[in-house]
Amino acid sequence: MLQHPPAEPGMREEDIDTPALVIDLDAFEHNLDTMAALLAPTGAKLRAHAKTHKSSVIAKLQMARGAVGQCVQKVAEAEALAWGGIPDILVTNQVVSPRKLARLAALARIAEVAVCVDDAAQIALIEAAAEAAGLRLPVLVEIDVGMARGGVEHGPPAVALAERIAASRHLRFGGLQAYHGSAQHRRGPEERAVAIGEAVARSRRTVEQLRQRGLECPIVGGAGTGTFRHEAASGVYTEIQAGSYCFMDADYAANEDAPPFRQSLFVLSQVMSTAGPGIAVLDCGHKGVSVDSGMPQVWQRPGLRYAGASDEHGKIVIEDGSAPALGEKLRLVPGHCDPTVDRYDWYVGVRKGRVECLWPVSARGGMA
Repeated sequence: MLQHPPAEPGMREEDIDTPALVIDLDAFEHNLDTMAALLAPTGAKLRAHAKTHKSSVIAKLQMARGAVGQCVQKVAEAEALAWGGIPDILVTNQVVSPRKLARLAALARIAEVAVCVDDAAQIALIEAAAEAAGLRLPVLVEIDVGMARGGVEHGPPAVALAERIAASRHLRFGGLQAYHGSAQHRRGPEERAVAIGEAVARSRRTVEQLRQRGLECPIVGGAGTGTFRHEAASGVYTEIQAGSYCFMDADYAANEDAPPFRQSLFVLSQVMSTAGPGIAVLDCGHKGVSVDSGMPQVWQRPGLRYAGASDEHGKIVIEDGSAPALGEKLRLVPGHCDPTVDRYDWYVGVRKGRVECLWPVSARGGMA
């Protein structure tokens, strides 16, 4: 069931129905402009990760500031973006279902669509889908640069997969996927620098070995909001796949030397009970905000602590005696922005206390 829009343009923020996913437009635009300015002198391009925002509207705003395309994790996300007019999409994941690969091949008729592999069997599956559709699909080899999740070993094993792709009449070698996700939230800047230094070294060695075999590497993609400056300065990475930078969240803010972006994404919630001593209860629990990376924080109310969630309730502990009033609206900063976004059908864009726009979360729930 599509959620009813929680607001309309011109409405005051305090009149937005709750819980609602709110974007502070001034902070959001600052973040887009800041990323564009930071990447401009490096030569690396932004291919922003849409698993964060799941919105063709936001994708277009990023591309208007120089992004070369978008990343997604799922075929359904690629479909939502392509149908929304995004012309260049990379699935930064492996896809092995023949049905999903047929859907991906169909999208290639309206957009440039690429996918990743880390196994020769995956290449054969993609090749069959491309042949059936009468297309030639770009395929990237994902290498393990330290995350120990997906990715073939760097160096000769990766080169062998690239040669297999390049030899196909129905595929085109698109480059390397070299993302070190677990480095993004290592708290100390030195820890992050060391982790990405190894990722850069593995990527560089693989690129050199590809060239020795006569294969150019059009894309070396990876990086995220927590480390993008290292990859962009490496001279190896050509595309930066940061996603959370446009919104930010409490987990990124906890990093030492936190990324240079403003908090722009909030869940607006309302106090629905003040009956308990020293507590207030919000209308936003597990179904309204993700807690996988910790509890949300109450924005600009240091005396209030979000202490726990149940399905539909959030418990606020009042630590300094400054109790919120019954019916008061509070902004929450999610611990993790990506899964929080996926709980909502609408963004409510707010500027200076007034609703300016509503944007659909068009790829919401796109798990297939």
